[in-house]
Amino acid sequence: MSLAPLHAPTPSSRRRPSRLRPLAALLALGLAGCNLAPTTRVPPLAVPTQIQPAFGSARATPAEVQWDEAARSPGLAWQSWVQDERLRQVLTQALTGNRDLQQAVLNVERARAVYGITRADQLPSVGLSAQGSRARTAADLSSSGRAVTQEQYSVQLGITAFELDFWGRVRNLSEASLQQVLAQGDTQQNVRLALLGDTTQAWLNLAADLHRLRLAEDTLAAREKAFRLTQRMHELGATSGLVLAQNQTTVDSARLDVAAYRTQIAKDRHALALLAGGPVPEAWLPTADDTLATTVSSLADVPGELPSTMLLRRPDVQAAEHRLRAMNANIGVARANFFPRISLTAAVGTASRSLSALFDGGNGTWSFAPGLSLPLFDGGANRANLRVAEVDRDLAVNAYDRAVQTAFKEVADALAERQSWQERLTASAALVSANQRALDLSNARFKAGTDDYLAVLDAQRSLYTAQQQHISLQLAEQLGRVALYKALGGDAVTDVVSSIQ
Repeated sequence: MSLAPLHAPTPSSRRRPSRLRPLAALLALGLAGCNLAPTTRVPPLAVPTQIQPAFGSARATPAEVQWDEAARSPGLAWQSWVQDERLRQVLTQALTGNRDLQQAVLNVERARAVYGITRADQLPSVGLSAQGSRARTAADLSSSGRAVTQEQYSVQLGITAFELDFWGRVRNLSEASLQQVLAQGDTQQNVRLALLGDTTQAWLNLAADLHRLRLAEDTLAAREKAFRLTQRMHELGATSGLVLAQNQTTVDSARLDVAAYRTQIAKDRHALALLAGGPVPEAWLPTADDTLATTVSSLADVPGELPSTMLLRRPDVQAAEHRLRAMNANIGVARANFFPRISLTAAVGTASRSLSALFDGGNGTWSFAPGLSLPLFDGGANRANLRVAEVDRDLAVNAYDRAVQTAFKEVADALAERQSWQERLTASAALVSANQRALDLSNARFKAGTDDYLAVLDAQRSLYTAQQQHISLQLAEQLGRVALYKALGGDAVTDVVSSIQ
């Protein structure tokens, strides 16, 4: 450690404690300096006060928010949300093996380490140094005409270039770093929430495609059987070549669907393995016998109107707020750069020409070297840096508003979709039943000779289309539940309902 030259011990060195009092006062003043950062003002929610399924009935009054950290969402209670034990196992694997989530965790660890560095700058860096030297002066160079051997030993305890933070520059650097740590933590939670949703969606897509494949295979088998019968009837002259050709097209169409769904199922498995961080055991995968409607539990009943303040629970909104606070602290750093920067280097210790007398009385030493740096002319760099910090703050405000508005839209859209799901599923099931009855009647009329086989083919196609649409609608309903879970920030559904009740 490089220090200022030592002062030789004097009789007044015994009054060293009194000399250190100004140093202690300077340190205390530096640690308790003023703060030039502006007061952080998080803007009110730029959305209606209530989240409703329909935008038309919402009041366009901004919601004044009470910032209560204790009311924030504590975690993601997905275990009580997902009913299927196999899906729970897949989600557990994803939370431990997904590379994107691991990257987010490492980003948090790095931000914490950076914060540790900036926080350490707020305190003096105390070091201990010990030096010893021995030199021989030649007789020709010695004033006494004889060779002289000189020894010098010293031990010092001191601080080096500690900045007295009168203007809060170091404190605001630490605050900005802390807010970045918190923002990274919220970003990690957002990645975790997205991973839970994406993995659930991939699992549900695989389940739906397995249903579609079974439907296509059953349809292909039935159509091949009907084609063989029609081919035999054509050979006997009981039906036309047009009917035979039409029957052939239905067989080929079903065969194409079977091939397409087998390919899609392979892709679904690959996507699920990527999200889970590795191959998923076969026992954890869905089968064609599963019922889509029981895979994800019915979310807690959500009131007709939700307070917009619940959007603060979302990790992306919380991350945007912390970034805003970090940018606000950077303004304090930029303002402090206009003022003198005072640093302090000081040390106390002992020195002697003899190692054995190093700690004898009267050998004490001290050094005190304050420094001051005052910007006089910088070509406008400090003013430009302040403007950059202010624009960054304005950008963070805009990003915060954007995050809130996006959250509002996602929640409102999910609630609007959820309103009509039961009606749509009921209508879809009724459509499948109606098409099944139409097919049965067409077969009966064909066997009775009152209708040709083209009517049967049309009824088969209509039933197949209705069955496919019903599977797609069941999948969309489940994916809508996932979207609502993500939009509300995980377990915010339960928290909000409990708080309202």
